Amino acid sequence: MALTGLDIFKLLPKTNCGECKFPTCLAFAMKLAGGQAKLDDCPYVSDEAKAALSEAAAPPVLGVEIGKGDAAFKTGEELVLFRHEKRFVNPTAIGILIPDNLPEEEISKRIDEASKDSWERVGQHLGVKLIAVKCLSGEAEKFKGVLEKAKASGLAIMPMCEDAGIMREAVAVIEDTKPLLYCATSANIDDMCAIAKEKKLPLVVRGENLDSLAELSEKASGAGVEGIVLDPGTRNLKETFFSLVSIRRAALQKKFQPFGYPMIALPCEETDDPFFEGALAGIYIAKYADIVIVSSPEAWLNYPLQVEIQNIYTDPQKPMAVDSKVYEIGSPGPDSPVLITTNFSLTYFIVSGEIEASKVDSWLGIVDSEGQSVLTAWAAGKFVPETIAKFVNTSGLAEKVNHRKLIIPGHVAQISGELDEELPEWEILIGPREAADITSYLRHLTAA
Repeated sequence: MALTGLDIFKLLPKTNCGECKFPTCLAFAMKLAGGQAKLDDCPYVSDEAKAALSEAAAPPVLGVEIGKGDAAFKTGEELVLFRHEKRFVNPTAIGILIPDNLPEEEISKRIDEASKDSWERVGQHLGVKLIAVKCLSGEAEKFKGVLEKAKASGLAIMPMCEDAGIMREAVAVIEDTKPLLYCATSANIDDMCAIAKEKKLPLVVRGENLDSLAELSEKASGAGVEGIVLDPGTRNLKETFFSLVSIRRAALQKKFQPFGYPMIALPCEETDDPFFEGALAGIYIAKYADIVIVSSPEAWLNYPLQVEIQNIYTDPQKPMAVDSKVYEIGSPGPDSPVLITTNFSLTYFIVSGEIEASKVDSWLGIVDSEGQSVLTAWAAGKFVPETIAKFVNTSGLAEKVNHRKLIIPGHVAQISGELDEELPEWEILIGPREAADITSYLRHLTAA
């Protein structure tokens, strides 16, 4: 039986230190009971209390580690249904499906492209996490050969085969990479669980419906499988969406343990239309697939999905911010333009990208606005003349340039008069309102 908030509170140190990010131990206990906090957030809880609170402390969706080394990632451990309640924890992992009966050249091409699917966006790394190799040939040697190629990619691996004999042979080739085994069904549950337990590997269980999925999940758990991932077995939008939402609600709201594991969705098996597949993947990322397998490694399909994942899994209570300092864009010198803006990550990367596109070497001053965009920071009193002036006077900008011209965002043109008073030695120039116009603005400015 789950412990109540008061039960948990009695076992806490009652220091009210606030280091758990909650004002009191009682508030922390209530959040822990509701699955909205982790016991590890308390730095002073005793070992005895940890043992007593293990049930309440465990996240309602257990975490599963897949892969090793640089390829390793964790999935699951979600606490809430909606990100504004707290935040989502481990971003959805995108995997690429590679059938083993494809021509060797095509297999090599897909693996190579998948391993190169890597992007930097607003200071974060985005990329494909997993290669799913499906045994369609029915030949163990061919299946193992493709898995060996996938192993060389540096990504995590998911061998897909319902024949336990072939799976056991395949695991011998890649077990040191900690692959995710796919999958256990009602027909092979005992054999697949035996492999997963013996090799200490995570396992996908696939049901024919939600009732059978719950039964298989309990069997895998009872057999000692260390990491379980759930596949509802549905292969159309209506049923898959319903199953993903139902499973997550049962885990979080009802604390139904057989569904308290990460989920996988395979839109690649629902349609032959790549555009519809992309739409399906986007839906399943939002509700609530922890792993999504798509058929193509092409960037047009994967990059938009990665951006969606980044947006959904960004902590809404902690705006992404870059360091407040003066950045060199290109190779600026004493006569280069000086621009100023806020430290919201998206603002910085968009503005710096437009400056780079202009080919005009520039200094970009980033004012600490607590991660807020220009208009939001101005309205909140974080990007105002006093704050900007303090940054300019303490950042060393004056020593970097011979001129005294400061370009501010056009959206806050109204502060130019007050900024003149705060920085009497500087000429305040009004820049463009939109970042897309920075390139032409700088080219025109330097050509004048």
